[in-house]
Amino acid sequence: MRWKIIIEYLGTQYCGWQRQKEDIDTVQESIEKAIFNFCQQEITIHAAGRTDAGVHAKGQTAHFDLDYGERSINGFELAKALNAHLRYEPIRIIHAEEVDESFHARHSATDKLYTYRIINRAAGVALEKELVWHIRRPLNTDAMNDAAQILTGFHDFSTFRDTQCQAQSPEKTLDKLWIEAKPYDNWGGTEILVHAQARSFLHHQVRNMVGSLSLVGEGKWSKLDLQVALDAKDRAAGGPTAPASGLYLVQVYYDTLHKDEEDNNNNNNNESKDID
Repeated sequence: MRWKIIIEYLGTQYCGWQRQKEDIDTVQESIEKAIFNFCQQEITIHAAGRTDAGVHAKGQTAHFDLDYGERSINGFELAKALNAHLRYEPIRIIHAEEVDESFHARHSATDKLYTYRIINRAAGVALEKELVWHIRRPLNTDAMNDAAQILTGFHDFSTFRDTQCQAQSPEKTLDKLWIEAKPYDNWGGTEILVHAQARSFLHHQVRNMVGSLSLVGEGKWSKLDLQVALDAKDRAAGGPTAPASGLYLVQVYYDTLHKDEEDNNNNNNNESKDID
């Protein structure tokens, strides 16, 4: 039986999603150990995207094939069993369901939604220090949102690509990029959410875009400066890389219907290597 699972995790203590040759903690390895402890089967799970070290997830999706013999088990029971073996780790299976064997967590995905959290206030952050990026200087979210639209569509994103990125091409289609601001506390603190939606992303693409948009918000860059940086196709022309602590993989989409009214650009045929 092929199972699809939705996973929530705190990425702070992990060296990313993907299992490594070295003996280091990763989310994939922790879940695979939980599966083994549950049914004594060594199983490889496949995720929709390989989140980087320190990046969190509210809706990571993965699949694996499980031979449970003649015994019956449903999604609720499977998730409960795996969570029992993950109880000492900040990882939870929040949903599990049986799917057709043609389903693949990465290849079947049509879009991924990442959200980056910024807390904008003079005082530091005590409770969520490892979950956000704290910026003291006031940010103009209207200017950030206006400038962000430059980055939507099909582009060469070399300026926002990590120098160690292994994707075959820097060309990607960014479906949507928008900024949301809401009160964070009762004394003027603001939570700024940067939402990015696309089929796949380059390594550090979202964090590098957020870093550049923060310069726009601070008034150090104009909308034109962001355009010049994009056109340069050079990482050195871009802004800083935002910390991993503020980035979340929120949702992976598999229903193409949600894109019918949004996506008329089919230029992006690159392999989906989401490793932000």
